[in-house]
Amino acid sequence: MISSTITTESSSTTAKAENVIVVRGLTKVFKDFWGRPKARAVDNVDFEVRRGEVFGLLGPNGSGKSTTVKMLLGLLYPTKGHIEVFGKSPRHVATKARIGYLPEESYLYRYLDSKETLDFFGNLFSITGKKLDQRSQQLIDMVGLAQAQRRQVGEFSKGMQRRIGLAQALINDPDLVILDEPTAGLDPIGCREVKDLIIALARRGKTVILSSHLLSDVEDVCDRVVIYYGGKIQALGTLKELLTTPDAVRITTPILSRGTMEKVLGVIRQDVAEDKIRIDTPTQNLENYFLGVVKKARESEAQTSGATSGNRVAAYLRGEADEPTSVQEKLLDRLTVHSTPLLPPSPTVAPAMAEANTRLDALSQALPTATEKNTAAGQEQKLSEDTAKANDKLSSLLGKK
Repeated sequence: MISSTITTESSSTTAKAENVIVVRGLTKVFKDFWGRPKARAVDNVDFEVRRGEVFGLLGPNGSGKSTTVKMLLGLLYPTKGHIEVFGKSPRHVATKARIGYLPEESYLYRYLDSKETLDFFGNLFSITGKKLDQRSQQLIDMVGLAQAQRRQVGEFSKGMQRRIGLAQALINDPDLVILDEPTAGLDPIGCREVKDLIIALARRGKTVILSSHLLSDVEDVCDRVVIYYGGKIQALGTLKELLTTPDAVRITTPILSRGTMEKVLGVIRQDVAEDKIRIDTPTQNLENYFLGVVKKARESEAQTSGATSGNRVAAYLRGEADEPTSVQEKLLDRLTVHSTPLLPPSPTVAPAMAEANTRLDALSQALPTATEKNTAAGQEQKLSEDTAKANDKLSSLLGKK
């Protein structure tokens, strides 16, 4: 009874959230050359995605996930049905500017390096100048390509291409991020970093649609999932609703003495058959164990020209102000850092240093004026000589004609 009440309250609270995507009766039928129906990729699909939610698209190959994503992006026209993205058609140009997309395959210009790639995609969103430079560098650091940012993308491994592809999908600070197999080709560290990034984006109120065959990744980050098969939705709901086993209970305790364990089992056996009771030791998953081993080994990490473990999420994606990068600000920061004080000069050297400093100050005040005058005079004289030579040459050319 209590479980039922909690589920009902959670659903009513979530329903009040703003819908970023609304899909009703969505159908896509591919036709052959003669216009005859060839394949019904998506068949009468209904769902909505809410603001700040991580929504998972699951299903076997050919079940309609990628077709649905392409229709959400306005790359394919639905045969039938209705789609809204931010309350407008997915083909609305201003709506597209609020979307970041990482396709299943990385389509990048192979002769550009990481910085040039991000600059190219940034210019498509009219992001230029200092703002673009800051975002590009933050993203390169975030995806762990700082050591390889001057290498051409065509030289990257598949995992490194996925990293720079993820960076380009976030260059415009999108409100809706659509990721199609974002962890394909990534090492376990990169997979964890992508999942941490997805969670950080959702906490900031951004909406993430994740399409992946790695169910463990989906389970770690998604709030709700939809499972496709044959172009139709076979299951839809929160992970808790879909994965909870209602007819079983798990009890986890510290290690108990044999006597205490026998007492506990004796009480349980009074109501439960012996073959229904299972005792085991909790284990961590392989990903957490792997990351723990790598963390301990990082103290002896060697330099690499490939991908490294990325830094924290880029500042602009966290909603923080951009860090100062001007020369004056950097100089001010450097001057305000407390450094180790120098040893004071000896008594015999101090008077000589003071006298030298006084002469240097006097020279620095007097010399620039004279130097500037001489330089200006020299430049004027050279300009007049060059002008006279040009006039003579032009006159001779005109005379020959």
